[in-house]
Amino acid sequence: MRPPDFWTRPGDSLGSLLLMPLSALYRKAGQRRLASTTPFKASVPVICIGNLTLGGAGKTPVALSLSRRLTALGYHPQILSRGYGGREKGPLRVDPERHSAADVGDEPLLLARAAPTWVSVDRPAGARAAMTAGADLLIMDDGFQNPSLHKDLSLIVVDGGSGFGNGRVFPAGPLREMPADGLARAQGVVLIGGDSRGIAEQVTPLPLFHGHYRPREPMDELDGLSVVAFAGIGRPDKFFDTLRDLGCRIVESRAFADHHPYKDSEIHDLCDLAEREGAVMMTTAKDHVRLSPTWRSRVQVVEVDLSWENQSALDDWLTTGLGDQLP
Repeated sequence: MRPPDFWTRPGDSLGSLLLMPLSALYRKAGQRRLASTTPFKASVPVICIGNLTLGGAGKTPVALSLSRRLTALGYHPQILSRGYGGREKGPLRVDPERHSAADVGDEPLLLARAAPTWVSVDRPAGARAAMTAGADLLIMDDGFQNPSLHKDLSLIVVDGGSGFGNGRVFPAGPLREMPADGLARAQGVVLIGGDSRGIAEQVTPLPLFHGHYRPREPMDELDGLSVVAFAGIGRPDKFFDTLRDLGCRIVESRAFADHHPYKDSEIHDLCDLAEREGAVMMTTAKDHVRLSPTWRSRVQVVEVDLSWENQSALDDWLTTGLGDQLP
């Protein structure tokens, strides 16, 4: 399911206005859940990478980057994920050699490349399992609105192009909660890409860290390449724009819903199109792990990393925020 267009447009629209009563109920339910839950306090620090909107902000790349930074600072982090889109409820440690996206979800397969990763619908149970396995720090990929596990530090990730959408709570808009409510519980904000929505002013006085996606390897060979591109992520257009920036000639782009479970027939159709056009098929790393083994070798993937404008400031924020909990 793709989000409605009015989620991205500031101002009133009939669809958004009609859904406002449901938004009020959704917001109150979230507030009651936060107020009525006593969180489990882990014996190791917990850093939550969350967002205020439904999908597409860039939490997983931030979690990947922070796990590497914290390892460099001397920690042995392990990552907690709900495992959205997977059948396993957990707690289960992700094994990329054994598990598929249908088992554990697509994002945990990517996260497991950087650090031991657990899927668990029950976040406290996942935290206990990770600590038993030797974690001295836990990184939550998502879960900011889940009050069951205490967070020592929370980073809110915001996409600079979409910001907070139309500023309304689901289903009248893309927000999980109002920005003022969420930012009051956070200790920092990560802005991905350029700030076309004036996010810097809206999140003051929280520390703001800027990140940009960069291809992991030089992509000079893509200049002029004919491509059939497809993506099922929060904002597929970002991927297509990246390919254009790399010089690709996109002969066809197909956008699917976030976490879309690809059917072989869908990829077969794209393959036929690519062959007719003399093009190659390209997708994101998150989409690539959702393909069947038959197709993975036939689809190229563009791997990206998060590049920080102020890496040293982020490191200082981490070490100061964790204080005497350093290893």
